[in-house]
Amino acid sequence: MACVQKEVRSPKDNNSLPTIRRIPDELWDEFKKILPKEKPPKTVGRPIVPYRNVLDGILYILRTGCQWKMLPKEYGSGSVCHRRFQEWNSIDVFKKTWIKLLKDYDKEVGINWTWQSIDSISIKSPLGGTKQETILQIGAN
Repeated sequence: MACVQKEVRSPKDNNSLPTIRRIPDELWDEFKKILPKEKPPKTVGRPIVPYRNVLDGILYILRTGCQWKMLPKEYGSGSVCHRRFQEWNSIDVFKKTWIKLLKDYDKEVGINWTWQSIDSISIKSPLGGTKQETILQIGAN
């Protein structure tokens, strides 16, 4: 599959990958197969925001962490992107895409499925959470 890209390093920093501003064409071709049909042009109702712009907007939000209402206008309105994100999430578009791309990557490059790693972090609750009571242990009768 053409979606598997080789790492391209920035000349400034040997450890950074380039920032993706728009989803690559090859990846978009795979992603749009999973999406529901787009609203046809020149229909009654709200103006159409192309799915590709919506996806780019969603990825911008996920990458930057900005608020939906602060999304740059080039991606459409934040409310449209948020609504599509929720719709697509409810019909498992992202899960199906992830599974398809993992299978394609496994076919092209190979994934060592026998080895896995997990990472986590535990931090104190900012408000301290609820206090736990001390329970005295008593002996059996």
